[in-house]
Amino acid sequence: MSKGVAITGMGIISAIGNNVAENYHALINGNKGISRVKKIKTNHVNDIMVGEIAFTNSEFEQQLHLSSDNNYSRTAFLGVVAAKEAIKNAGITDINAYKTGLVSATSVGGMDMTERYFYDYLENKATQKYIEGHHAGDSTQKIAEQLGIEKSLVTTISTACSSAANSIMLGARLIKSGLLDRVIVGGADCLSKFTINGFKTLMILSDTYNTPFDENRKGLNLGEAAAFLVLESDAVVQAENKTVLAYVKGYGNANDAYHQTASSDNGDGAFLAMEKALKVADFTPADIDYINAHGTATGNNDLSEGRAIIRVFGEHVPDFSSTKAYTGHTLAAAGAIEAVYSVLALQNNVVYPNLNFETQMKEFDMTPQLELKEKPLKTVMSNSFGFGGNCSTVIFSKEQ
Repeated sequence: MSKGVAITGMGIISAIGNNVAENYHALINGNKGISRVKKIKTNHVNDIMVGEIAFTNSEFEQQLHLSSDNNYSRTAFLGVVAAKEAIKNAGITDINAYKTGLVSATSVGGMDMTERYFYDYLENKATQKYIEGHHAGDSTQKIAEQLGIEKSLVTTISTACSSAANSIMLGARLIKSGLLDRVIVGGADCLSKFTINGFKTLMILSDTYNTPFDENRKGLNLGEAAAFLVLESDAVVQAENKTVLAYVKGYGNANDAYHQTASSDNGDGAFLAMEKALKVADFTPADIDYINAHGTATGNNDLSEGRAIIRVFGEHVPDFSSTKAYTGHTLAAAGAIEAVYSVLALQNNVVYPNLNFETQMKEFDMTPQLELKEKPLKTVMSNSFGFGGNCSTVIFSKEQ
């Protein structure tokens, strides 16, 4: 049985950077990755703003040395790039030297290719391969193949916007139980017409930069991204003399079953997730130094999450901010994106600014951190809440 769950490697690609270093540089310099839609032909091009990654699919093909007849979705491209960086960062040269699994999260899957070829695939056999890559598990399988993970646990989680946080939680539990020695955890999602149209129908997309926890918030900006972390057991860390970036200390998942898309008014699911994570970590609320909030900049989420935070922390709410003003809401990948950001915050003792904030919310006297702040950090709590009321919290710590 393993006591600690160490993070020994990280990889990320998002609208603000193509790797961990570029993402951190953008975070501390306040560089947003939000713009008008450029790569997708949508009727809403002038109505919304998104967080797009600069690389085209063709450039990803070249970067990964794939033949032009591949059936990779953009989600798979993003996932492979981030996962490979994580493996390299962890110094892994033989992926199968230890019992290694992959837990990858996605909600969009291969939707980008399906919507492109949907009307052709019955008549054009050459396009059928793209439809075969539609299901969520396809991108996971391609990541596993690219990493060389053989005959081990490879699985996919799709619980809306809490997906990647749940992949971290499952990976940590697999290590603690002794079933695996190492787990690659994270998630990937690309932008697609499907998500743009769906969120537009819900009337929660902003036509300008998103403004988390602001009284006049208008909605979220969708984003595309991928991030993966390498989790390893104490035994592997000791045997390989690994450098530990941080530890997964606590985690919790709850479902308030309130509504298909909305969070409960009092943040019941978020409250339970944070409470469970604190219990697993054996922490009190006073032990948390910084909260990387879910903070989608929608009217419902920020009110619900804010109330939940107050329920947990009372009058002593720690510094908190949402980083979605940088990247947009990256759906299933969000928990992994913000896990990387949380670990970077721990390593560098910084609290990121909550960009675009202007007006205090009237429902509570709780203001996010508005400037880059340097202070000693030992613990960071990261929240990820999804449709259907699926709420997850992960706590990262410098100490085991």
